[in-house]
Amino acid sequence: MKRVLIIKLTSMGDLMHALPAITEAKSKYEDIEFDWVIDKNFSSVAKWHPSVINTIETNHRKWKTNIFSSEVRKEIKDIRSKINEASYDFVVDMQNNLKSAFVSYNSKQEVYGMDKNSAREFPAHLAYKNKIDVDKSLHAVLRQKILLSSSLGYETNLEINDYGIEKIAFEKPDFDLPDNYCVLVQNASWPTKLWSVQKWQDLIDYLEQKNITCLLPSGTIKEKLRAETIASKSNLAIALDIMDLNKVAYLIDNANFCVCSDTGLAHLSAVVGTPSTTLYGPTDVNLIGTFGKNQAHLIGDNGDMEAISVERVISCLRI
Repeated sequence: MKRVLIIKLTSMGDLMHALPAITEAKSKYEDIEFDWVIDKNFSSVAKWHPSVINTIETNHRKWKTNIFSSEVRKEIKDIRSKINEASYDFVVDMQNNLKSAFVSYNSKQEVYGMDKNSAREFPAHLAYKNKIDVDKSLHAVLRQKILLSSSLGYETNLEINDYGIEKIAFEKPDFDLPDNYCVLVQNASWPTKLWSVQKWQDLIDYLEQKNITCLLPSGTIKEKLRAETIASKSNLAIALDIMDLNKVAYLIDNANFCVCSDTGLAHLSAVVGTPSTTLYGPTDVNLIGTFGKNQAHLIGDNGDMEAISVERVISCLRI
């Protein structure tokens, strides 16, 4: 049996990019098993894949501001112990930035990671004994596959990409779902990734005419307040309460379609194969865009989200 430890902490979309690499590794080595060091807020993503046996969960967002507190020092010590108490055949840092490199540095075993020309942040590569060259011009999903296959010693196939998840953990929310509904993911971590409230409302007006209910999930109170503003103009638009990721996954998996800002839940639509149109401003869709079946990308001119018209979005919808 091969035992592999993956170090990849965040963020939601980045974590999902690693899933096809795990699926491919399983197809090469039937007896392979993975453990995964991951942010506790997104650990559901790792648990969706049947080849991931254990998760080592961090609360590393606190580390930066509270690194000298007794609580954080104890957590780091506990994570170090969990990483080193098991015997792994391979330890692979699949995030390759300074946060993950800090965790990698605490491993007693040799760590595989990207070299200085490939890693996302300098000098993360110094934490890796085994450094691998991975073309930065490739999409993140493909970079993950090259990294893992090069670490474990098999040839990757960049033409076949299967997220390989099981949906058994998806959980139906505690309310009746409409017969025809879509999911509108209006939130994003950067202000420059946000489409205006007015344009979301104009899109909802069109969907209301088609008798399609719009569900707007949120991950924070601030996002929910914005969702409530957007939904306020229609009886067929609902700003959902903040809910567990497994419940949001159920909603997206069963939706007619999604329209998304460039954020983690957009990548979830690709993982489950729900038809989705994702709106892009300043980020490069060729490097980190949603990757999979039934995905449409609309890119604002000069990185401007407001350059994307409601009419362009409507033209992509499968109604």
